[in-house]
Amino acid sequence: MNWTLEVVVVPVSDVDRAKAFYADQLGFVVDHDTVVSADTRIVQLTPPGSGCSIVIGTGVLPDMPPGSLKGLQLVVPDLRRARAQLVERGVAVSEIQVVGENPRPVPDPLDNVGFVFFTDPDGNAWAVQQISSRA
Repeated sequence: MNWTLEVVVVPVSDVDRAKAFYADQLGFVVDHDTVVSADTRIVQLTPPGSGCSIVIGTGVLPDMPPGSLKGLQLVVPDLRRARAQLVERGVAVSEIQVVGENPRPVPDPLDNVGFVFFTDPDGNAWAVQQISSRA
């Protein structure tokens, strides 16, 4: 039986600002933006190519302080290109960092160990790791 992670709730203070950041600056696809009532809104966004979405909103979501989610990680095949896209879209992203060493030879020295880091407008922290192929 497969167990897949499909949704992660990201706590934000301003749904419209967060939606604009994730959709316009990160390029996430807006799957839906549903207003259930005056107090309840659910927005689901998915990174291109991902099987897991994020959900932001108000009302029925778990009560977490905005910006309290740390350690979310995206994976890309080309970190240099991904970082350039983030910079082009106005995201404040770190320089490329190498974290650790590869246990075996890899085609690109950034594979597995290359990362960049950024936060959303509320301070939720993200990492982007390069993995160009899996064993």
